[in-house]
Amino acid sequence: MDGLMQLVEALGKTAVSCPNLLNPYASPSPHADSRRHNLYHYLQYMHAQSPTLLLVGEAPGYRGCRLTGIPFTSPQTLQAFLQPRIPQLRMIDEWPKIQREATATIMWECLENGRFLPLLWNTLPFHPHQPGHPQSNRTPTNKELEYGRIFLHHLRHLFPTIKTIAAIGKKAHTTLTHWQLPAQYIRHPSHGGKTNFRTKLIPLLHQHNKPPTPD
Repeated sequence: MDGLMQLVEALGKTAVSCPNLLNPYASPSPHADSRRHNLYHYLQYMHAQSPTLLLVGEAPGYRGCRLTGIPFTSPQTLQAFLQPRIPQLRMIDEWPKIQREATATIMWECLENGRFLPLLWNTLPFHPHQPGHPQSNRTPTNKELEYGRIFLHHLRHLFPTIKTIAAIGKKAHTTLTHWQLPAQYIRHPSHGGKTNFRTKLIPLLHQHNKPPTPD
């Protein structure tokens, strides 16, 4: 089993004990196998690209990664931007009426014209939601965020070409700082932050939109 598959399988085998926190990669979550499939093929594609930039968000949103298994990616952006690059990706119809996520759309509008994509991840790979409302989001607790530490460490080991980490949002930046991972801060695009997000992210993408050079 290759390292990428080991990471994905480890996600799927992680039991979550915190209430109102869903592991979308594990049974009995519907379509967990398809999310693991999508994440593996996404990571496999990205590994072949030797990315130098890692963008890290807070946690999956119910309109995005919670459905597709890929960070910052909604069903609509998966179909429009990633499936042309990775035809093995699967559309998941758990909640057919939910296709778009504002954050995913803004992110992929920034990424779509680049030759080289950054690697996308979350500090917490599981979905925190409001009690009794799976179609909602909430800020994860510090205890919940600790689930993500080992997976981010594993990811960085698998992608040694990463030179720069950028945190999307204050919570992600605070978490990475606590984990002693130096990261640039980029404002989250929600709640009026779209312009600031684009202003910070696009120049960073331009810096990394070239083949990695050997050390």
